Amino acid sequence: VEKFINYVISRMKLLLVGWLLASVWAEAQDYYNLLGVGREATVREIRQAFKKLALTMHPDKKPNDKSAHDAFLKINRAYEVLKDEDLRKKYDKYGEKGLDEQQGGRYESWNYYRYDFGIYDEDLEIITLDRGDFDAAVNSGEIWFINFYFPRCSHCHQLAPTWREVAKEMDGVIRIGAVNCGDNGHLCRSKGINSYPSLYVYRAGQKPEKYFGDRSKDSLLQFSMHFITTTVTELWQGNVFTEIEQAFSSGVGWLITFCSETGDCLESQTRQKLAGMMEGLVRVGWMDCSSKAALCEGFQVNFTTAYFPPGSSLQQQGSVLWLQTLDSREIYNQIINHLPDLPLLTKDTFQSQLAHHRWLVSFTFGEKNTASNEHKKLKAMLRNDHIQVGRLDCMVDAELCLSLYIQKSCLAVFKGMGVSDFEVHHGKNVLYNIVGFARESVSAHVTTLLPDNFPSDRKEPWLVDFFTPWCPPCRALLPELRKASIQLAGQMRFGTLDCTIHHHLCSMYKIQAYPTTVIFNRSSLHEYEGQHSADGILEFIQDLASPSVSVLDPESFQRRVKGRAGGEIWAVDFYAPWCGPCQALLPEWRRMARLVAGQVMVGSMDCQKHQSFCRSQGVRAYPEIRLYPSQPSPADTYMTYSGWNRDAQSLRMWTLSALPRVSVDLSPESFRDLVLLGPDHWVLDFYAPWCGPCQHFAPEFEVLARMVKGEVRSGKLDCQAHQQTCQSAGITAYPTVRFYPHLGTRRRDQGGEDVNSRQASVIATVIRERLHRLLGRADQLQQTGLLGRGALKRHDTNQNVFERC
Repeated sequence: VEKFINYVISRMKLLLVGWLLASVWAEAQDYYNLLGVGREATVREIRQAFKKLALTMHPDKKPNDKSAHDAFLKINRAYEVLKDEDLRKKYDKYGEKGLDEQQGGRYESWNYYRYDFGIYDEDLEIITLDRGDFDAAVNSGEIWFINFYFPRCSHCHQLAPTWREVAKEMDGVIRIGAVNCGDNGHLCRSKGINSYPSLYVYRAGQKPEKYFGDRSKDSLLQFSMHFITTTVTELWQGNVFTEIEQAFSSGVGWLITFCSETGDCLESQTRQKLAGMMEGLVRVGWMDCSSKAALCEGFQVNFTTAYFPPGSSLQQQGSVLWLQTLDSREIYNQIINHLPDLPLLTKDTFQSQLAHHRWLVSFTFGEKNTASNEHKKLKAMLRNDHIQVGRLDCMVDAELCLSLYIQKSCLAVFKGMGVSDFEVHHGKNVLYNIVGFARESVSAHVTTLLPDNFPSDRKEPWLVDFFTPWCPPCRALLPELRKASIQLAGQMRFGTLDCTIHHHLCSMYKIQAYPTTVIFNRSSLHEYEGQHSADGILEFIQDLASPSVSVLDPESFQRRVKGRAGGEIWAVDFYAPWCGPCQALLPEWRRMARLVAGQVMVGSMDCQKHQSFCRSQGVRAYPEIRLYPSQPSPADTYMTYSGWNRDAQSLRMWTLSALPRVSVDLSPESFRDLVLLGPDHWVLDFYAPWCGPCQHFAPEFEVLARMVKGEVRSGKLDCQAHQQTCQSAGITAYPTVRFYPHLGTRRRDQGGEDVNSRQASVIATVIRERLHRLLGRADQLQQTGLLGRGALKRHDTNQNVFERC
């Protein structure tokens, strides 16, 4: 017995040690721990952390370490997941089991991470923009000069030192940015970037302007200054008092530099910079004291430059700020410090002011920080948007802040509908982000939710975003919610709930990861699992209103899938709700169903709910995607999807490949006899078997063939097998889609008409519009007597002359 007890104790110790080691290993595998960052880390911080690790852990630096490759794959996979907002959300919610397995499977050489990776990540003056903040930045009203670069581009590296010098020179005047097109390929393509480096100036409401000059510092600075259009005024006896009075009456002061023969005044470029830096706050002017000595003496010049606040007087001691520096940045900082603070709202004025006007309010807790100085510019920047700007001290009006659940310094937009309709800013505390947020928020219909207005029992549908301010994917989703709320105005209400403040509500709805977005529709709850985009949200809501996926049970599966009619095809997803990859597949499956609507029936089977039935069908792992083809023989025949990618487009192409052929294969003889000389309209796909885009387009062409069946015949011509025929037809690229219309006459040309699209719906529309025009022309000719028996003969293709048959 004693030996047995000792044996049991020793085994328990071993098990305990093993469990502890497993726990430590599991903790070490956490992606955030692997990179050494917190869960609140930004994309830039994640990139910086990965770069430091890459330079020390890369296998190139450890040629004798056999484990270096596997160790580096782990941190590379962690980086690939955490830098992507959608993958990061899936990982935060489901862990690794919620991800596909292909991320992080390859990596670059050590030299790439040393010299090419994140060129501008360490530069404070250069703002690295990503997909999540690009639009807000360039639409903020500030001027942006942006460098779109690619990490492997040698010209990009040659430009980098100059770009840094330009950023330092223009600091505070215009924003100097950079976009890494290696990490943000979709963003760059959407902006029409096709070469590197590409330099563009962005101004709100205007078309971006590309820079084509040489890439020297002087040329870039000269080009940048071209966009600073704020007026610098020369003051003299005929205008000085009128100009000053007009500015003072608008609440704007004057910065005047007095130039004498000593030349000790602000240079013209410095004056222009200051005018741009303080546009709307301060007017900038200069006075030639060598020719207007008496006028300058009247200003009692002590130093060469002075700031005159609104209402200031030379007789009032201390009201004029004399500046003892010629540096633009120092002058700017001194004037900003001298400007009055934002107007103070109190508990007594708060409600009345917010009921009739749109406000951006800065909530503070008695502290004074450097950001509050920059906030003084907000009033001028938002003046044209009719957004007023003020501040409220929560140390003075604590009860009011508590009623709004304001617990720390922040900014919030009140939308002119009273105290209850507001939205808190959770982005970067920089001017361009704040201004972009304010403009978006007043136009959108997103409300910050509190326990008093939480829509748990509302009759109208609500979309509620449960989030935390420290979560980067949460912050990236907020502007997309605003866009979606504008699209669905009047149909659905949008709200956000901060789970760091309202723990009990988030716990009540079992929120375990952020962001979690839920549709409240009376008694029904639907969790959104799609991409962090306005389009994804709109698709999800559309799918709720009109479901694209049939929910199957054993009875309906037997009746609808196994008992399907001839010609009907079913795609079925066998899943389990607890399965991470199943959850990741869910939005893509719904999107795929919409893409194949009318072609393929799409269903899903919950194998947790119908476990025994799924086992009887041979389903052993989840998700299991099966395709049941048309004309079943036997009914159990199916194909299983084994592709790497489970996105909507990949699934669509796999599903459509099972459609029965409608198009026909053409030979040179049938091309001549049926297409060129036959009586039917034809649409043709000229392709080559080795061509990847051709293979991708093939099922799409079959969709087109089914769409136009009965109106237009569809054919395919293999240009590898029939090269001479394709050359005679003028085919120079694959795939090429051409339409051959026919009105009953012998055609003498082989050209056809190119259709520049690879989308079935677009091609079908083009063909039908072309047929409509041709039939309209035929009717017109027949009515005028130029057409006999409904037949046309093309006599001269170039001049389009028709003659009687």
